[in-house]
Amino acid sequence: MNANILIVDDDKNTREGLQRALKNQYKIYIAESAESALNILHEKNIDIILSDLQMPGMDGLSFLKQIKKFNNDVIFILLTAYGDIETAVNAMKNGAYDFLTKPVNLNHLELLFERAIKSMKIEKENTQLHAQLDEKYGMDSIIGESEPMQKLFNIIKQVAPTQATVLIHGESGTGKELVANAIHRLSSRNKAPFIPVNCAALSKNLLESELFGHEKGSFTGATNKREGRFELADTGTLFLDEISEMSQEIQVKLLRVLEEQKFERVGGSKTIEVDIRLITATNKDLKEMADNHEFREDLYYRLNVVKIFIPPLRERVEDIPLLCHHFISEFNKKNNKSINSLDNDTIKLLEEYPWKGNVRELRNVIEKMVVLASSDTLTKHDIPEEILAFSTKSKHHVDEKNSMADVEKELILNALKDNNQNITKAAEQLGISRRTLHRKLNKYKENDLINN
Repeated sequence: MNANILIVDDDKNTREGLQRALKNQYKIYIAESAESALNILHEKNIDIILSDLQMPGMDGLSFLKQIKKFNNDVIFILLTAYGDIETAVNAMKNGAYDFLTKPVNLNHLELLFERAIKSMKIEKENTQLHAQLDEKYGMDSIIGESEPMQKLFNIIKQVAPTQATVLIHGESGTGKELVANAIHRLSSRNKAPFIPVNCAALSKNLLESELFGHEKGSFTGATNKREGRFELADTGTLFLDEISEMSQEIQVKLLRVLEEQKFERVGGSKTIEVDIRLITATNKDLKEMADNHEFREDLYYRLNVVKIFIPPLRERVEDIPLLCHHFISEFNKKNNKSINSLDNDTIKLLEEYPWKGNVRELRNVIEKMVVLASSDTLTKHDIPEEILAFSTKSKHHVDEKNSMADVEKELILNALKDNNQNITKAAEQLGISRRTLHRKLNKYKENDLINN
């Protein structure tokens, strides 16, 4: 990483000597005072400031405090005489990265720069990582403009800043982990870990070890001590997906952790205390399971402090075009494609499909369509066969139903005509009861299929 370095010293020999020594490795700027250095900082992007402590006008410590008001990221290193070390240490408490004593040892200075640049690079990568996580797991990753989704967003915003335990309910593929992660990212715990566990993916014994950890030798294969997810999530958020699949034995241990915030590792006797926020999710009716004694009722009420329902995709059809464009953009980048849009017929067919796998299924379908598309617009010819087959079957079913209704209506009208509108005789001719004929007539009148 090439760094821009600003050297600030009222001694001309010092600043120009350092400039000559460093100019082959770094881009060097020089200033004879803190005041002139501030002018440079407003115009140039400076990574490291090397400043003298004792200078006429604004001294190095005041300069540091001024810098930190508008640029907390710049690395500030002080040059000081031996007698000013106590002041230099005080400057570090105010945000200075380090200090050097005069006369400057160039080898020591270059090592200090290397360490500072490495630290700066790590900090920058962490910032980028957090930005990527915010983009992936913040509210922006939950796509929808429909009324049900707006209600969902409002609930997330309300519950996220609290410490309440949250139970997320929704069908498979609706994005329960995305919602859990959004709650974490918007909470005061967002600097601590978000730890997800899928309870359905692990056997009872493995899940217990995964959650609570184990001591060395506690069971066959336990060759080392291992921290569980509760310990890893300390001060952060633990997300337990498919909580309905958790055994009764582990439910008892989970209830204790929620009540006391403490537990023991498998095979251990030491009590471990943790501070976690718990978010759980399920696609089953936990209340019904509790009523049927398939899930602990006391645990259910502990988990169900705030319940969030994620609507299935079929209940927010108006979000499908928005989701499609989002996924097209995602898979364009991933596969070096340049799909621009979907035509109206394609959107209509996708909106008519029931999407039992919800957003996850739609995402997979759009990926397939983008990968196999031969033009820059997705058409119905790009839609997978199973979706087209459903559309054809559905249309045939509607046409068949309508044609049967037409035949029935014609028979009834003819029977009434043959019997001079006498309902009793018409019913006898049709072989149905008078009551049934009345019901069918009322149905056709309601649907405007016959005149009143």
